[in-house]
Amino acid sequence: MNNTYIIKTMRKTFFVILSASFIFCFILPSFAEEAQAPSSKSASPLATQEEPAKLVAAIEVKGNKAISTNTIISKMKTRIGSPYQENVISDDLKRLYLLNFFSDIKIDSESYKDGLKVIVTVTERPIIDKITFSGINRITLKDEKLKAQLKSKEGQYLDYPSLAEDVRIFEKMYEKIGFSAAKIDYKLDIDEHANKAKIHFNVVEGAKVRIKNITIEGNKAFTSGRILKLLKTKRAWFFNAGVLKDDVLKEDIERIKAFYLRNGYIDVAVDYEVKPDTRKPYLLYVTIKIKEGTKYLVGNVTIQGNNDITEKEIIMRLKECVTGKTFSDEGMKSDVAGIQGLYFDRGYISAQVKEASSLNAAINRVDINYSIVENQITYVDKIKVRGNIKTKDVIVRREMRIHPGDRFDGEKLRRSKERLNNLGFFEEIGYDTEDTDAPDKKNLIVDVKEAKTGSFSFGGGYSTVDAFVGFVEVEQKNFDWKNWPYFTGAGEDLRLRASIGTMSSGPGLELSFTEPWLFDYPVSFGFDAYKRSHKRDADVGYGYDEDVTGGDLRLGKELSEYLRADIMYRVDSIDISNIITDNTASDDLNSEAGTNLVSSITPSLTFDSRDNVFDTHKGNLFSGSLEFAGLGGDKNYYKFFGRASHYFPMFRNSTLEIRGRVGLAEPYGNSEKIPIYERFFGGGAYTIRGYEERAVGPVDASGNPLGGASMLIGNVEYVYPLFGFLKVAAFYDVGNVWEKLGDIGSSKDANGRINSGGFKSGFGLGFRVKTPIGPIMLDYGIPMNKASGKDSKGSGQFYFSVSNSF
Repeated sequence: MNNTYIIKTMRKTFFVILSASFIFCFILPSFAEEAQAPSSKSASPLATQEEPAKLVAAIEVKGNKAISTNTIISKMKTRIGSPYQENVISDDLKRLYLLNFFSDIKIDSESYKDGLKVIVTVTERPIIDKITFSGINRITLKDEKLKAQLKSKEGQYLDYPSLAEDVRIFEKMYEKIGFSAAKIDYKLDIDEHANKAKIHFNVVEGAKVRIKNITIEGNKAFTSGRILKLLKTKRAWFFNAGVLKDDVLKEDIERIKAFYLRNGYIDVAVDYEVKPDTRKPYLLYVTIKIKEGTKYLVGNVTIQGNNDITEKEIIMRLKECVTGKTFSDEGMKSDVAGIQGLYFDRGYISAQVKEASSLNAAINRVDINYSIVENQITYVDKIKVRGNIKTKDVIVRREMRIHPGDRFDGEKLRRSKERLNNLGFFEEIGYDTEDTDAPDKKNLIVDVKEAKTGSFSFGGGYSTVDAFVGFVEVEQKNFDWKNWPYFTGAGEDLRLRASIGTMSSGPGLELSFTEPWLFDYPVSFGFDAYKRSHKRDADVGYGYDEDVTGGDLRLGKELSEYLRADIMYRVDSIDISNIITDNTASDDLNSEAGTNLVSSITPSLTFDSRDNVFDTHKGNLFSGSLEFAGLGGDKNYYKFFGRASHYFPMFRNSTLEIRGRVGLAEPYGNSEKIPIYERFFGGGAYTIRGYEERAVGPVDASGNPLGGASMLIGNVEYVYPLFGFLKVAAFYDVGNVWEKLGDIGSSKDANGRINSGGFKSGFGLGFRVKTPIGPIMLDYGIPMNKASGKDSKGSGQFYFSVSNSF
């Protein structure tokens, strides 16, 4: 081999070895150090164990004055003898701050003996020593009452966020009385040595600020007047102070937005601006700026997920968002509730309905899809009554239109609630469900809150001419004669009534009892016993003395959900005496002198679909009765009385009632006339308001009411709720009473005596007030015609009634 080649090869080998040695000696050790550095502590068995945390050997508190050291240490988790842990120290810091005693806290540590000393340095908040005011003239509260309104309190620690809130409280107080420009600030006087603070609030009230004008800009779809009616914020005028309240104005803006959204303007934007008058800064101009955007209508409506109920049925249930109608999110949600109600009525109480809308801006339409998960039909397992204390369970159960084993039915539940409301035993009625072992069955819970069912009532009327007339009555509508000594809970009705005042100068008494379920059968039984007196010299509308002693027995039964039949047997002994003796008394009066016996039986039918018999908003009431008198009595006659009422629900929960009543009577057998005490009379609180009691109808030559054998009365009454406890009523009454059936519309009878003439009418206003002592009805009626036998229309009449529950 060539020596030169060998030498060159050896040189290359030597160079490679030398290079490798250099790398190994100088570079690898540095990598080795880096690699070993993290695990250097674990290089040996002893190094693998972490160094134990030092123990807390002492806790020292500095800077505290009013708050004791023990109190501060007791709020900390760190304890002497426990390991020192940063996370516990951090939590201790937070806990001490939450005490609200300190404005600054620091926690440090230092070596101490064999462990650490924890040093807590605090700066205590000053204690409020006194709060004073200046510049307050318009607010008439005394200082102590002003202090009660504030967050900051004397004797408590000074808190700057509370001071800021106090300023806002003052601003709100001034805003309410129209001084929204009032300036409020405060000054602190802190005694650092005593660690006490004095707060002084100073107010510059300025002039009263009021809204001069409110302008609407950008509205095209609706007039400014229509939008202004939505606002609670009003400009200053005779009936309004024009006070600007920022929170109320913001609510008004949201109200305008909601109004536009309900009318399909889903892109609407509303803002406002308030500017003072340049020359009179206490006058404000409010500008409401509206960007209406485009009105959207409902496009395609699709249904998916329905199996048991057809799409056509579901579409028929939609009321708000129907194709072509105005779109609104509120209306869409209302229709969701309608679909759920439809499923609920079929027993699908767990049905879920979700709505989704998609905007088609090109044609200004919103397509809607309702996605339905029907789930399964649910049946009633048990019915449980909850919340009743006095009332027996059976009273609630027998009014339920749904029973164990039935599938849940929303319509039946709604009707059951109406029936329970009509009992008058409960303030609140609600439903709940309870799971059972069977997945398709649930218990129905009827939740009730009992009302006061006993009442002490009085009522009557007053005119500017005649004195007070009225009655006093005690009633328990949820009576139980077996439940001594409470006598409540069985749903019976017991009533005791006494007449008072000039209307019944001879005391009148009535006792009435009704058992709605006789021997637990759906047949009602009741009786009335009474003694009534009317005196010629004291009572309005009587030309004689009348004493009635009698009673009746009643039976009734429901024929269907809204229809019931009743029958009543009555027997009365009527004594007529002290007839007027000035030769003006009519033959009708003279023929009735002495004691008379009336024995009659009266069947009747009643259809009642009112939603609430105490505060009716919708529904109908039709009733008719036909009395047959004879049956061993002195008087023989037929008497029909019919009534029809229809209630129309109007806007804002108001109600329009149209009511008509008709009465017809005809003698038979040996009776030639209807006895005067069985005739119809008109005028007064419950017939034609504006006239005296019994003042409408035939009269004799002395003007004494004679009553009649036929009556026709119509009433129209509109009731509008002003507040939760107050309603106002406007009414118009029309009608009359005639001596005979053939006399309707005539002004005199066949004998030439003064009759009632054509129709009489009256109108007026009234109030319906719900008070803690019971409902109050106050009406004032104005006559539109002369009363029978009168030369002039006369003055108006007041009528009222009051009821107090106990």
